[in-house]
Amino acid sequence: MTSTDTRVLSFTIAGTTEQIEFDTLRTLVAGYTGRDEAAVRHHIDELAAIGVAPPPEVPMFYPVEPGSITTDPATEVHGRETSGEVEPVLLRRDGRWYLGIGSDHTDRQLETVDIGDSKRACPKPVGRQVAEIESWADFDWDACHARSWVDGRRYQDGALSGLRTPQNLLGILAERQGDDGADLLCFAGTLPLLDGTFVYGTRWDLELTLPDGTVLTHSYTSDPEGR
Repeated sequence: MTSTDTRVLSFTIAGTTEQIEFDTLRTLVAGYTGRDEAAVRHHIDELAAIGVAPPPEVPMFYPVEPGSITTDPATEVHGRETSGEVEPVLLRRDGRWYLGIGSDHTDRQLETVDIGDSKRACPKPVGRQVAEIESWADFDWDACHARSWVDGRRYQDGALSGLRTPQNLLGILAERQGDDGADLLCFAGTLPLLDGTFVYGTRWDLELTLPDGTVLTHSYTSDPEGR
C-alpha cells in the first residue's frame, strides 16, 4: 500500500517544543491485537454471535484514509451507533518512532456488515502530543497504562501488557505487506470495555501513561446527525 496525500498533521514531541509534521503517510488500524490468542478467539466468537464476521487473519490491518486522521477536538460522525476507544498509536516519521494516543472511532452498526468499512466510516481522533521512542526493544510497553471515559463515565482501564508489542505487530505487518520505511501511523489495538457494552456517547476522554511518567491525553466530541 502506498502513501497517500493528506492535509498536514502536526504533533509536538513530549517534553520539548519540537514538532513533527506529516503530509503523506500510510495509515492503518490494527485489529484483534490481543496477546492472549484464546481470549482473542473468544472475542471473535462473541462478535460472531451479534453478526460480525470473523477476520481472515489475526491480527488484522485495516487501511484507512489519511484524511480521516484528525487532532480536532470535535468530530462529525454519521449515524447514531458510533463509539470510540482508547488506543496507543505508533508513528514513524523519517525513520524515527513515536508513540501517541488515539481513538478508533467506529460505526458499530456497519461493523456487523463489514469491519473495514465500519472503521473507514468515522474520523480517527489522535492527540497532538507524542513521545519519541528510541527503540521499541528497550521500551517497556507492558508498563504503559491506558484509560478512557465516555461522557464522564469510566469506560476502559488497563495495562498494554494485554496487547501485542510494537515489535511483534510491526514485524507481522512487514512480513505480510512489506515495509519500505515510509512514514506510518498505525492504531495498535485497544483494551476490553469495563462492562463489555458499547456506549454511544458524545464526549470521549483518553489517557495513556508511559513508564517514565509522561501522560498523553486527548479529548474530543462526536455528536452525530439526528441524535
